[in-house]
Amino acid sequence: MAKITITLPDGQKRDFEAGVTGREVAAAISKSLAKKAVAMKLDGALKDLADPIESDAEVVLITRDDPEALELIRHDCAHVLAEAVQELFPGTQVTIGPVIENGFYYDFARDEPFTPDDFPAIEAKMREIIARNEPFTKEVWEREQAKAYFKEKGEHYKVELIDAIPESEEIRIYRQGEWLDLCRGPHMTSTGRIGDAFKLLRVAGAYWRGDPNREMLQRIYGTAWADRKALRAHLKMLEEAEKRDHRRLGQQMDLYHFQEEAPGSVFWHPKGWTIFRELVSYIRRRQTAAGYIEVNSPDMMERTLWEKSGHWEKFGENMFTTITPDERVYCCKPMNCPGHVQIFKHGLKSYRDLPLRIAEFGKVHRYEPSGALHGLMRVRHFTQDDAHVFCTEAQITEECLAMHELILSIYADFGFTDVVIKFSDRPEKRVGSDEVWDRAEAALQQAAAETGGEVELNPGEGAFYGPKLEYVLRDAIGREWQCGTIQVDFNLPGRLGAFYIGPDGAKHEPVMLHRAMFGSLERFIGILIENHAGALPLWLAPVQAMVLTIVSEADSYAREVRDKLEAAGLRADMDLRNEKINYKVREHSHAKLPVLLVVGKREAEEGTVSMRRLGSNKSTVMPLEDAIKQLSDEAVPPDLARARS
Repeated sequence: MAKITITLPDGQKRDFEAGVTGREVAAAISKSLAKKAVAMKLDGALKDLADPIESDAEVVLITRDDPEALELIRHDCAHVLAEAVQELFPGTQVTIGPVIENGFYYDFARDEPFTPDDFPAIEAKMREIIARNEPFTKEVWEREQAKAYFKEKGEHYKVELIDAIPESEEIRIYRQGEWLDLCRGPHMTSTGRIGDAFKLLRVAGAYWRGDPNREMLQRIYGTAWADRKALRAHLKMLEEAEKRDHRRLGQQMDLYHFQEEAPGSVFWHPKGWTIFRELVSYIRRRQTAAGYIEVNSPDMMERTLWEKSGHWEKFGENMFTTITPDERVYCCKPMNCPGHVQIFKHGLKSYRDLPLRIAEFGKVHRYEPSGALHGLMRVRHFTQDDAHVFCTEAQITEECLAMHELILSIYADFGFTDVVIKFSDRPEKRVGSDEVWDRAEAALQQAAAETGGEVELNPGEGAFYGPKLEYVLRDAIGREWQCGTIQVDFNLPGRLGAFYIGPDGAKHEPVMLHRAMFGSLERFIGILIENHAGALPLWLAPVQAMVLTIVSEADSYAREVRDKLEAAGLRADMDLRNEKINYKVREHSHAKLPVLLVVGKREAEEGTVSMRRLGSNKSTVMPLEDAIKQLSDEAVPPDLARARS
């Protein structure tokens, strides 16, 4: 037989006969590795350990302790979940069960609903299947053979999945003992390798193939980890995340609500709108100081503009449209960029006008499926802190670096210093030639390199008009949130006819840099609420101080305290209800009021207040003027505080 050369991670090369399996390669290296290995990476692709290697290749043998094995643990766990459900609930159809972030799910078709009360029995059955330590074995079936098998079993969804597999692809079946499933793979060597660090979390409805016109299935979510310690840490994080859920806290703090008549659109209450306005004021100050001019573009523009920009072709399915009585088609803007190009085009521009930095707090509308909506985090109508810089190609690096520094400085003001930056290159669905994309990606890569920080590659995730840098924040409990972006666009200005007069007197197309810092203000507010568990920094708190009376004789003094707080620029309110002081303290602490100023007869006589901070059981008595001075200094937004120092 033909010989092939296997290159190992340490550079060592070994010759084998063609068709050697990963398991045989592991055994040739050492007996202990053969016992530990669960899969392999073949030229970078994760494969079954039993797969044959037919030509020269780089091989990395994966053990269960390797990070790459975690995805396999979760994939295998999904298969074991499906087997357990079918053993316990005969007649249930299994559909799909992919790995997702931090876990897996499986969709089932069953007449009776699953509930969390079913989870202990399912988990017990899963442990029983894992203890059997059945090997995962791959088989390749003929298409009609597979369809006939699943039809006979009553697995109609599997038949539909087989029909959706291209003719050029083989039909793979994975067995674990007597049970089998249609699956692309790969898998570990046996069910026993999964371990016991898994837990079922919740059940939810899910449309088949994500189509709201198709059947509603039942989706069981689970999580799985390499060991119990990691599982416990994740479950603790989930518990903490539940406490911080912005949807619950938003109601508790009386910030906003949603309702069916406007799905995915926020009804801001006075307190929530105060936070929104404070964020807008902050960003407005920061970007004005950085040389941006603020504009406002129409919320609705004719479809022809969106066709020219490329949005209609690439993004049309996510756009809201309307037809007027004169039969013109208008679109609610999903992005601000085309409007900003129109503003740039109004009046002749020279190279001396560049870079021209245009910013807008633009309200945009994007259709999201109802099942994808999630509080402030996933909405259909939101406000972007959007900006576009029109510049020459030579100015790209300097402008991107300035944006980068501004973005990181802003995140630091909100306490986010752990920021991951990702470079997203050309997506499959895009406008513009490869030559133009080459130039755009090279320019952004140069700017990214000059930041001096580490940048991760996020392949294929650029915008349809240009590559981008994505800024991902890590919050107080380690979750990641993608917020800001910088995008280099060589396409849109030319498509919409934008030009400037260069030093040679000729027309030139400007480069357009897209920039967002919060991204969506609605989403950023949700992130802030969860990061701070509702206890927002004083400068952002909608009510910064609440004056509480112990006795009605102190009502007049409470009004005086409230008035002086407001005169000092603080957002203050008072509670004069004839309720016990402990009740008032509990209620306002539950609503995440940052400072409570308690006053009674003694405080009124002495001109003092008893100050109590959110999260503390202790109170400090101090003169009213000292309390006002302390709170006024603390309530200054961070950018203004820097300017004063």
